[in-house]
Amino acid sequence: MKKVQTQIKTIAKNLTSLAQKLEKLNDQLAAQPVKAAPAKSKAAAKPKKKAASKAKAPKTKKAAAKPAPAAAGKGTVLENVLDVIAKSKNGADIANLKSKTNLESRQLSNALYKLSKKGMIKTVSRGVYVKA
Repeated sequence: MKKVQTQIKTIAKNLTSLAQKLEKLNDQLAAQPVKAAPAKSKAAAKPKKKAASKAKAPKTKKAAAKPAPAAAGKGTVLENVLDVIAKSKNGADIANLKSKTNLESRQLSNALYKLSKKGMIKTVSRGVYVKA
């Protein structure tokens, strides 16, 4: 029983040290400027196929892939969102931000979250943001 308790204590110590290392890495990543992710090659994007034992259905034409949204400006996503918010007098709402930045909902949500965590924007009311 004592052996199990000592093993649990060592595991707990290891977990706390790992948590501290993760926090340091997270702080380092937060301090770095946001960069666009490199495009994946077609070979890396497709998972390897397993050998199929059943007959496959004939392939149909798939819809064309949705093109990546064009950036509103030449800066990063965060800079573009911050510019739109800064130019609005009474704050920018989600619909306005979406139309002016051409970002998808998820990208816009992530950008707003990061800007608010950095203290660059404030939420006036639900879905309305102003520059801090």
